[in-house]
Amino acid sequence: MADKSLHVPVSSVAQRLVHGIPYSRPATPAHQSPIQVGWIGLGAMGYLMARNLANHRATHFKDQPPLLVWNRSKEKSEKLLHELGEHRVSIAQTVVDVAIKCDIIISSLSSDDVVRSVFKENVAALQAQPPTKHKIFVETSTIYPSVAGELDTLVSSIPYCSFVTAPILGPPALAENATLIIVLSGDYRSKKEVAYTLVPAIGRRVMDLGGNVEKAPTFKLIGNSMVLGSMELIAEAYTMAEKSGIGQELVYEYIKELIPAPIWLAYGDKMLHNNFDGTVGFAIDGGVKDATHIRRLVSEHNSPMPAVDIAHNHLLAARALHAAQARTGTTSFPVLDWSALIAGTRVAAGLDAFDGGKESGPVPEPE
Repeated sequence: MADKSLHVPVSSVAQRLVHGIPYSRPATPAHQSPIQVGWIGLGAMGYLMARNLANHRATHFKDQPPLLVWNRSKEKSEKLLHELGEHRVSIAQTVVDVAIKCDIIISSLSSDDVVRSVFKENVAALQAQPPTKHKIFVETSTIYPSVAGELDTLVSSIPYCSFVTAPILGPPALAENATLIIVLSGDYRSKKEVAYTLVPAIGRRVMDLGGNVEKAPTFKLIGNSMVLGSMELIAEAYTMAEKSGIGQELVYEYIKELIPAPIWLAYGDKMLHNNFDGTVGFAIDGGVKDATHIRRLVSEHNSPMPAVDIAHNHLLAARALHAAQARTGTTSFPVLDWSALIAGTRVAAGLDAFDGGKESGPVPEPE
């Protein structure tokens, strides 16, 4: 009889962090089979999460196979293999190999279209070669909620397969330190297995949004609206401080003293130092995509978010300014981070788009 469940091993670290997981531990059978975990997508966030997961599994579990990874450009996979070694990571030759060989398939991809494409390819392969034991597909990407419903329908057409949405809350700095927050929705039993696979390997806490797979992506977009609004507010405050002669540095000191949230500190620092390298942050194209998703959600629910509208405009302005610089060969970064939205507020105030701080100086004393 086919095995319909997974039995994910639980590390001693995870046992000590049960307060971060809203489920009891999965049952451990007398004869536990190794669990093959696969990872699809090694972008700025995906690479860090995959690295932490591979390290955690190799360090805390015995007799578990290396993390099987696939990325569209093989260089990222080879970089991870070189960094961690073949006892922690192995490279899949095709994305379909991950779906066929793995029990838990985690993906971290750039757009809804890419997500759809990967899932359709994997589902087609599994229709031709049906699994005989339980597989869980875990989507960590920021996707529009209705896309999650499409994916659930696709995956549910395959015997013994279930689908869980697991968007990630937190910037690359939290991914680096494995302190992300993971939002789960979908089948309860599968969520339990996923939670103990990902915490504390890549995150510190799970938030359960119930059985509807569209709820976690909705929550993720609401969370990103707050990040966008925060960045917009920082950008406006920095620009005003620069124009008034106060200086951005003092505003950042204010943030550190009174609003020391990770998001404010991370993006305040990026804007302060004009560190807009999207290759090591969150690329501006992804920011525009997320803002567009949020605005669509706003329209569907008749719930205005004017701060997101303004941030979206400034993201577009920054991207246009960067494109203009690229045509003249004067760009400082090949890809912009989404914190570069401050370019929109700076240019509107007559300042340099990507080189803030020039206008700062002491406040002139009245004569």
